[in-house]
Amino acid sequence: MTNFDFLKKIPEFQVFADAAVSAELMLHIDVDACVISCRRAMEFAIKWMFSIDKDLKMPHNDSLVCLLEDEDFAAIVGKDMLRRLEYIRKIGNKAAHGEDKVVKQQAELCLENLFEFLDFVAYCYHKNYKEREFDRKLLELTLEEVLDFVTEDVDLQTLREQNESNREEFTARRNRHCSTYVARPYSDEF
Repeated sequence: MTNFDFLKKIPEFQVFADAAVSAELMLHIDVDACVISCRRAMEFAIKWMFSIDKDLKMPHNDSLVCLLEDEDFAAIVGKDMLRRLEYIRKIGNKAAHGEDKVVKQQAELCLENLFEFLDFVAYCYHKNYKEREFDRKLLELTLEEVLDFVTEDVDLQTLREQNESNREEFTARRNRHCSTYVARPYSDEF
């Protein structure tokens, strides 16, 4: 069991659910792979938001940096959440480019930040949101649990086409919910 298992039960979230689950499972195998998977799950979820929310316009470039810098996206997620996402991006890039060694505490913070973001996404877009807390105890898994996962890539244009019929409904739901979401304060200390 992981902190992200709830996502697998929501059909609309399948595009990023496996990536989030695998990120947590990778913590025990390779912290670099864990943070790269956190970054990947975050990117998939952000692309999903751009595909489903009519207030988010397709940017000229669908790179993660462009999506994070989009003013409409920043306005939706807020300053604290954006800082969490930037931390994941920064540490994910650090791991991907072989810069300084990523330590387990950084990977755990990436997982927690990813959880907070995906909880926000669930709060804003899922019709049956249930409040959850990040459970650090779940970071201790058996080897069998760690090795039982698969991830795939996601294409933003294809995702937008698949979600075109749902954009009005999901944008309206986000508009109703987003302003009442109470974000936990961001801290880059572990």
